[in-house]
Amino acid sequence: MSASAPVRPGGRVTAGERPPRGRGLGRAVAGGVLLVVGALLLPLGLAATRARAVTETDSYVAAVAPLAGNAAVQKAVVDDVTDGVMAHVRLDGLLRAVAPAERPAVRTRFTRGIRDFVAKQVRQVVTGRGFPAMWNGVHRTAHRTLDGTLAASGRSPVTLDLTPVLERVRHQLSQGGTGLDLVRRVPRSGVEIVLLRAPDVPRIRAVYDAVRDGALLLPPAATLSLCGGLLLARRRRRALICAGAGCAAAAALLAAVLALARGRALDALPPMVSRPAADAYADALTGPLRAGVWLVFAAGTVTAALAAAGPPALRAWRAWRTGTAGRHP
Repeated sequence: MSASAPVRPGGRVTAGERPPRGRGLGRAVAGGVLLVVGALLLPLGLAATRARAVTETDSYVAAVAPLAGNAAVQKAVVDDVTDGVMAHVRLDGLLRAVAPAERPAVRTRFTRGIRDFVAKQVRQVVTGRGFPAMWNGVHRTAHRTLDGTLAASGRSPVTLDLTPVLERVRHQLSQGGTGLDLVRRVPRSGVEIVLLRAPDVPRIRAVYDAVRDGALLLPPAATLSLCGGLLLARRRRRALICAGAGCAAAAALLAAVLALARGRALDALPPMVSRPAADAYADALTGPLRAGVWLVFAAGTVTAALAAAGPPALRAWRAWRTGTAGRHP
């Protein structure tokens, strides 16, 4: 017989006076379900919020701006621009005076020398003071193109147009005074880095829409679920322990999924894409998200630990404080 049940003088409890067990069980189940849902939605809401920030042009440009000084990214840009210039260099006129048997070796030697010279000029542009501004402008244009592509129904690829870098290279070569007239051979456009291939546009569009909607819905849903679960729980301390542990476990699972997805995405890149540069891009775009996920993991772990320690820890701390005060009047 429950200690809280009303007892008649004869010692009997009527059925109508017993506490409703079904209602208490239903409340406990509802609270547990809300805690589980909230623990799962909290890391997902964080991920959606961070991903939505990257869909904003200013946030994206701020995220990739430091890459202008990254050595791997600079090397990738130098290689791409140099390849674009060398595709327009023709040595047939220079080789007419060379014996046919010697032309392959001379062509190789000339091509290597010209490429080294062009790469040096491009590297001076990429490592110069004006490159960060060009870099930000190129990415701002690319992101606006991406927004337009995903907002429309087409399947046009999204590229990083390096035309501003080419224009600066043309100016750099005009200052060099070479006898090969390389300035006229530098293309005014056409050197691009593919960011999103046409076949991938529909899939990315679906993810894009889901992220924008999820960033608005998931965080408040997670907060309401956790608060509702704690309010409905009959044993609040145990519920808080479960909520903290659940959030930590969900965050750790999300971190593992992000690492797996990152590795597979990088492995699927074409061979001509620089892997170190792609790693730098991935770190710049997902670094804050991974830091936030581990912050949720740490917060959940600390919450569960403090809730588990709860009253005993508080009593020990008070006893320690009392003893310290007694020894030092």
